[in-house]
Amino acid sequence: MLGSASTNSGFHEGELAVQRRAGVLDEAARLSGMLAPARLGDGVARFLANRTFAAITARDAAGMLWISPLVGPPGFLMVAAATVLEVGVRPAEGDPLRDLPAPQAVGLIVIEFALRRRLRLNGTLTRAGRDGLRVEVREAFGNCPQYIHARILREAPVAARGASPVRHGVALTEEDIALIRGSDTFLIGTSHPDRGADASHRGGPPGFVRVENGRLWWPDYPGNNMFNTLGNLDLDPTAALLFPDFATGRTLHLSGRAAPRWTSPGSPGDDGHTGRRIGFTPQHLVAATFLPAFR
Repeated sequence: MLGSASTNSGFHEGELAVQRRAGVLDEAARLSGMLAPARLGDGVARFLANRTFAAITARDAAGMLWISPLVGPPGFLMVAAATVLEVGVRPAEGDPLRDLPAPQAVGLIVIEFALRRRLRLNGTLTRAGRDGLRVEVREAFGNCPQYIHARILREAPVAARGASPVRHGVALTEEDIALIRGSDTFLIGTSHPDRGADASHRGGPPGFVRVENGRLWWPDYPGNNMFNTLGNLDLDPTAALLFPDFATGRTLHLSGRAAPRWTSPGSPGDDGHTGRRIGFTPQHLVAATFLPAFR
């Protein structure tokens, strides 16, 4: 999220609209300080220095929104200055964001699954090269551990393999649908016309993401009431999803359009009893093995 807020609360008009409809304006206002201009202090630097998994929301050279994994050894995420993050890797060969252009607005989420901790960083990609990325961070804030499935990501020993074939398409295959329906974790990227890009995490029991007639939907669970993702979608339906299979290294990238749907709390499929669900229509997909296989 880039630029100045539309109100003194720090939230933009889409976030405020969703908060208002959900009846949580006062609760969300108490968290508005989290959106203050970022300063990457020692605590953030230590957290980032030990992480091995992140994801980035950005646009490719054609302007299409994607969210892609960034995986590296401890130290690949380094705070270079109070508002500068150096990323020592770039998306994998064949990934839709492999050659992402700079400058552009980006959103990152860094997750430690074992500790169930996550940090979101939004700002501007100022450099993208063979040796990695540089991000000027505007916002940095943590999220609660809700819905993060605890897992220890240790790279599994596997036989050497060549480059994975990359499949591009517009329609989900049976293999894609099986991956989605078996997932307990996915990542979602959204954007705001003025504030920039955002990356977020969604988790639930396997099967919480439904696939019907080539479209996806999932229930919206109770969260921190900031509604960064739904607020972006209220103004811009462009969205990107990433489904990682940590056991095999397979990834499914989807770029399309998403929209919140308001229902009666407790209605069929309303697993979170919030009266909200998000529907997603994929328009483009990329499937390959971009992650290492983890234990």
